[in-house]
Amino acid sequence: MKKLSFLVLVLVVLFTGACGSKPITDEVRILTVMTHDSFAVSESVVTSFEEKYGVQVQFLEIGDTGTAVNKAVLSKDNPLADVFYGVDNTFLSRALEEDIFESYKSPALDDIDPKFQLDSKHRALPVDFGDVCLNYQKAYFEENDLAPPDSFEDLVDPLYRDLLTVENPATSSPGLAFLLATIGYYGEDGYLDFWQALVENQVNIVNDWETAYYAEFSQAGGPDPIVVSYGSSPPFEVLFAEEPLEDAPTAAVTSPGTCFRQIEFVGILKGTQNRDLAEKWVSFMLSPEFQEDIPLNMYVFPVNSKAVLNETFQKYLEIPEITADVSPSAIAANREKWINAWTETILR
Repeated sequence: MKKLSFLVLVLVVLFTGACGSKPITDEVRILTVMTHDSFAVSESVVTSFEEKYGVQVQFLEIGDTGTAVNKAVLSKDNPLADVFYGVDNTFLSRALEEDIFESYKSPALDDIDPKFQLDSKHRALPVDFGDVCLNYQKAYFEENDLAPPDSFEDLVDPLYRDLLTVENPATSSPGLAFLLATIGYYGEDGYLDFWQALVENQVNIVNDWETAYYAEFSQAGGPDPIVVSYGSSPPFEVLFAEEPLEDAPTAAVTSPGTCFRQIEFVGILKGTQNRDLAEKWVSFMLSPEFQEDIPLNMYVFPVNSKAVLNETFQKYLEIPEITADVSPSAIAANREKWINAWTETILR
């Protein structure tokens, strides 16, 4: 019986090998990448990395950006993953101050504009960016013979009374970005005066972007022709239209200082046991292959200058030349204070 059992075992091993499977002594290495819950990437892109390096990539979605950063900080002595993607410039200072990342100067940084590289020690490397801007429905302003808004000052003009929907900065990421844009534009001493003027001009405040864009924005059937959204929204209106469009029905306001640029970063978590694979993944996220996959999955844009955008983006996307000037360190030091002051002044 023992000889028979041994023979069966040998035959099973030989058959398994003949079928092309890896020997049972081989172990596939696993790379764990922690992300926020808005992360998305095409399966084929991940597969190409896995096949090239003989690794399995596991994604650990933690929550929104703030939650993910908190988790990374709380677990820094026993990291949950090898790599963390998703910290943005509103939380970057906290991540760096808590020293959760190892330094890695990827060769891919040579193809990335220095304006995106906010950490000189290369602990957090830029992956993508998106601009939060005012959006407006073109048809409304054409039909009402009114010039579209071009500045923050327009928003408090009586001509634009009761035409704007914004998101609450205490509950919405684009809402916080818009608040930061107003702070960058008017300064700490003037932004609340501007917001009070918005209230007097009957601004509509909602809790989240989905409500603002799909319930309140006139392009989606709502009452207001101006909304806080993204610079990428107009090309997406074309890409996802039910019927082909010759032109974008909306446009973004990109006047100097009126948009806030969100930049997202990736870093190797301290304590990783897979430093070599982590470096390869970080460089992969910065490569044209991954970068070109970003827009249609996460609605943000590549930082690698060699990445090629979809033709629709090239035609309809407007990227502001001058965005709001609020440093990550200033945001880290004042974020809660600014939100609380806004809440006390505007909502109470």
